[in-house]
Amino acid sequence: MTSVTSLFATVEADLQLLTDNLKNLVGAKHPILYAAAEYLFEVSGKRVRPAIVLLVSRATMPNQELTPRHRRLAEITEMIHTASLVHDDVVDESALRRNVPTVHSNFGNRVAVLAGDFLFAQSSWYLANLDNLEVVKLLSKVIMDMAEGEIQQSLSGFNIEISLEEYIQKSYSKTASLIANSAKAAGVLSGVSAEMADHLYEYGRNLGLAFQVVDDVFDFTSSAETLGKPAGADMASGNLTAPVLFALEEKPYLGVLIEREFKEEGDLAMALALVKESEGIARSQELAKKYAAIAVQELKDLPPSEPRQALMDLTDYVLSRLY
Repeated sequence: MTSVTSLFATVEADLQLLTDNLKNLVGAKHPILYAAAEYLFEVSGKRVRPAIVLLVSRATMPNQELTPRHRRLAEITEMIHTASLVHDDVVDESALRRNVPTVHSNFGNRVAVLAGDFLFAQSSWYLANLDNLEVVKLLSKVIMDMAEGEIQQSLSGFNIEISLEEYIQKSYSKTASLIANSAKAAGVLSGVSAEMADHLYEYGRNLGLAFQVVDDVFDFTSSAETLGKPAGADMASGNLTAPVLFALEEKPYLGVLIEREFKEEGDLAMALALVKESEGIARSQELAKKYAAIAVQELKDLPPSEPRQALMDLTDYVLSRLY
């Protein structure tokens, strides 16, 4: 299986510079706020989203050269992503993320919410200073999408009538919007045609949807140690994802368990078993493959280069996490 490290080899130095810059960009004067932000960036994950921005930037620039604005866009993307994770953890009451205590576990809910707000505000400030109205619009829409996705998820808890289309829209808002709009924004900063900018958006949209569907499959196929949370945690909290929606078509009793919110002893274990007995996981895997294949096709008009190849290989990496 290809590792993220090897995939991002062409932007490895760029990612290291980004990591070094993030703490300086925060610039919070209050020591608690700065400590929370510093902690966030220290425990961050694989930096997939800024890596995509950097790869798109190099793939669309003459001689693959990055401008300071491309680098700043990658940093803004990571700040927005990190801010959203902080808020998600507070809403979900998650004690751990990647097996590390969450910000609200360390600093309390009040500081966590304010830290997330502060990162959103800082990202907006740096975004405005890029002096590109189209890019400002693209990334501002992401922040709005994220809030809408979170509200949509909260309002649809334990609702077995939710459609696959509604699930996809929520997944777009919460996950794919940032990847899609930041990839397009990188192309805009490179001066690509409107048609190519749209292709980059569709690449990010479909990659992001594949990524989310794979994550939702993980909720049923991975161990609690790997996930950093109990298996089936999304379903237990009422968040019905692709494997559950597909399983509901085959296993009507699953709907009974969900609608009573797993309140009787053994309900959740039975629900997990029903999902695994159904075609829900296999159909979700096929859905992820469909989105990944579309993402690759969206890159076909980009000139051949190492960054373009890395963007294509990233779709294989996302799918390889299924097995």
